[in-house]
Amino acid sequence: MRHIPVSRVIDLTDPAGNRVYNMTADEARARVASGDADAVRAIDGEFALVGQQGKSVFLARTIGRLVRYFIAKWHDGPILIVADRIDAIRRQLEELGLADQFHPSYTRMVPAHHVTRIELVGCPDPSPTYSRFFAPARNSQPADPAAIGGRYVGAAYNEVVRWLDRVPTGEPLGVCFSGGIDSGAVFLLTYHALLNRGQSPSRLKAFTLAVDGGGADLAQARAFLDRLGLGLFLEPVPVRSADIDIEDAIRVIEDYKPLDVQSGAMALALCRGVRARYPDWKYLLDGDGGDENLKDYPIEDNPELTIRSVLNNLMLYQEGWGVGAIKHSLTYSGGQSRGYARTYAPLGATGFVGLSPFVCPSVIAVAEGIPFVELTGWDHGRLYDLKGRVVSAGVKAVTGLDMPVFPKRRFQHGAADRPAELFPPGRADYRRIYQRVYEPAGAGG
Repeated sequence: MRHIPVSRVIDLTDPAGNRVYNMTADEARARVASGDADAVRAIDGEFALVGQQGKSVFLARTIGRLVRYFIAKWHDGPILIVADRIDAIRRQLEELGLADQFHPSYTRMVPAHHVTRIELVGCPDPSPTYSRFFAPARNSQPADPAAIGGRYVGAAYNEVVRWLDRVPTGEPLGVCFSGGIDSGAVFLLTYHALLNRGQSPSRLKAFTLAVDGGGADLAQARAFLDRLGLGLFLEPVPVRSADIDIEDAIRVIEDYKPLDVQSGAMALALCRGVRARYPDWKYLLDGDGGDENLKDYPIEDNPELTIRSVLNNLMLYQEGWGVGAIKHSLTYSGGQSRGYARTYAPLGATGFVGLSPFVCPSVIAVAEGIPFVELTGWDHGRLYDLKGRVVSAGVKAVTGLDMPVFPKRRFQHGAADRPAELFPPGRADYRRIYQRVYEPAGAGG
């Protein structure tokens, strides 16, 4: 017997995940329901919100909150299901007796920084429309890495402070820590914030993943903290390579892009390791988003990119090619708007509440204002060097601490001595595992 839906819109998003600082949740939701991108732009914080006007439904999110939707067919009209995960949509369809309609490629991901408008008018369903609500001004910062650093790291520090305002005093805090630029900055900003609040930093730990004894990250993390006299905060989290399960990671992050799956597998191992050691621990911070903001990825590794495409396109690493481009996928948005599942999903699956200050709009806005062309002259080396200069100068300005800077290394490459042995060799392998996860439905996207 099929259940009768209580609404044409079933909103499964978790309101507790929203952090809105300048208005109530209802006021923010009303702004989304207006469909007015200018009204949504005024919402300060991180959010995933659903609003409705008759048959028009509006969805809006920031990078830190993933949102998916699915239009199901009912005998007298469509039903819109909104959730942060594909499996949540699938379970809802099963409860409605509509499981036969499910296919993962029929789910859609709301792109970050846009108001998505969906019309519930029945079959055939019209395509969604998008209105950008977040468009930071480009080249608005001075061509001075130190000045930029003060503003960029200052914005990140403000996000850490606002987040801490919502964390009960005395609750332990962990940072997912490799000793790299981004996790290092987040650790030092959190440490500094606790001191400024007159709170003991003893509640803080730097959790470093160590697979089969650890890779280069463990030595780097130890060197980073020891140089600052903060070595007592380091806590290695040992796991076995047998515990790195790619199929499990794909099931958790609901994606098949190799680098994101690999990073997600390591994040999942770290979160599970912390959870096993501390069953009641709740709050974790990390530095995801810093590479995207400072455009610190090896362009040479991606045949679709040139330094001109990276520096000429607004938020290319955060949003991919954009909703108006041929390469845009409805099933999987683009850039970190898609890829943040590598962090968001492992945290959620293991019961943690997290913060990545570098994905907050206020921080991204400063980064997008950097005059990258003027500072780099289209030179790859100068671009890759820029992040360390900006962030270390910013940490010095905000905290007074001289932050060590080490060469860039991906999470999945630094946590183990032989990372290549942990992962399938080819891109097609990840797709095959993804398809197996969704059998018998198959996969798409």
